[in-house]
Amino acid sequence: MPVEISICIPAYKNTAHLQRLLDSIAMQTYRDFEIVITDDSPDDSVKLLAETYSISQPLHYFKNQSRLGTPENWNESVRRARGNWIKLMHNDDWFTSPASLQSFYDTTLAYPQYAFFFSAFQNIIENTGNKQVVTCNGFDLFFLRLSAFHLFKRVYVGNPSCTLIRRDIDLFYDNRFKFVVDFEFYIRCFRKLGGYRYIDEILLNIGFHDEQVTKYTFRVPEVQIPENLIMLEKFGTGILKNPVVYDYYWRMFRNLSIRSEDQARQYYSGNIPPPLKQMIRFQSGLSPRLLKVGIFSKLLMSFHYFLSLFKSH
Repeated sequence: MPVEISICIPAYKNTAHLQRLLDSIAMQTYRDFEIVITDDSPDDSVKLLAETYSISQPLHYFKNQSRLGTPENWNESVRRARGNWIKLMHNDDWFTSPASLQSFYDTTLAYPQYAFFFSAFQNIIENTGNKQVVTCNGFDLFFLRLSAFHLFKRVYVGNPSCTLIRRDIDLFYDNRFKFVVDFEFYIRCFRKLGGYRYIDEILLNIGFHDEQVTKYTFRVPEVQIPENLIMLEKFGTGILKNPVVYDYYWRMFRNLSIRSEDQARQYYSGNIPPPLKQMIRFQSGLSPRLLKVGIFSKLLMSFHYFLSLFKSH
């Protein structure tokens, strides 16, 4: 039978976290959902948990024939879903309260014109228990409405666990990406749908630990250089006219200490657009120590950005 919400869990080992997530799902007051688990694990630990977990709602388990990796396992979970709405959940995240799913669903009824919803959340550092609440204020939402490319400044949406997306939008995560995968997907969603709805309630706990993809891809040039240049090719160099996007690429080259085009080509063999070549050359003539001073870096970036607007590429 069809259900309203599919809670899609792309799993990979770590059954303790998965157990915690399933327990938080089992407590939800909203009950018209199914659970879809697609398993990339090399062993049967997730399968055993799925087969023995007791819940009255349907739980569908699928073992991938070969490991799909991030994010293709996310896509596989969505492809297996039957619900009208997709609630993708990473297995190290969990709901903050039994009313979380109800809050998501009630908002879809209150705002039927939207197909993309996201909520406030709190990051929880696993080894310390420290919490960091993440919300969007009026200014955040104003800038995000101006352009989806303001996600280059900050991923206001959080990770996919913070979203509820109508299944029929027919968009999937780009499996070429790992580090930029979520906000690149959100940009495509916002551009296609023309809008979204933010829920100003902390509905998700987002677990942080050392095994996450974002931990081992942060400031890794082998990952960030090709992904960000492929993303720029995908959206077109015209987006560099947005100062937020320009600043994003400025900070990327600065933080990764890319001082020449040859350095960048060690990690990416495709086309490097002229604006980025000029950016690299400009930074290479500056002191790395000066570039690391935030206010000076921002002033220099702004100066070069305005110069770039008057250059033909």
